[in-house]
Amino acid sequence: MAGDYKSFGDFFKSLRKKNRITLREFCIKAAADPANISRLERGGMPPPQDSEILERYAKALDVKVGTDDWYAFFDLAAAGRGIIPKDLMSDHEVVNMLPAFFRTLRGQKPTEEEMTKLAEKIRKS
Repeated sequence: MAGDYKSFGDFFKSLRKKNRITLREFCIKAAADPANISRLERGGMPPPQDSEILERYAKALDVKVGTDDWYAFFDLAAAGRGIIPKDLMSDHEVVNMLPAFFRTLRGQKPTEEEMTKLAEKIRKS
């Protein structure tokens, strides 16, 4: 589902609508400011960075821990703030492969050793 959305706000709004929760109902349930949530959904405000706030919002949107929507929710929030998700940054192997990944995204060829390590990490997943 998350691959269809360009932003955290789009995904957030789609989850709210899918669950038939009005903006005001969501805000009451999540103890959130309606004006801020409206701006968030329209892309006029970045996603929260605080994981406790994100978890509270996810719970109010009935997003279950460990589901694809859960990971998409947190990944899109991180991307919307221009950061790499904390769970990925805590994996030393992943952090070591990031430079090769970034070069690949830029169209530059990683070294054979970097490709081998990346392939091995993917196989282990």
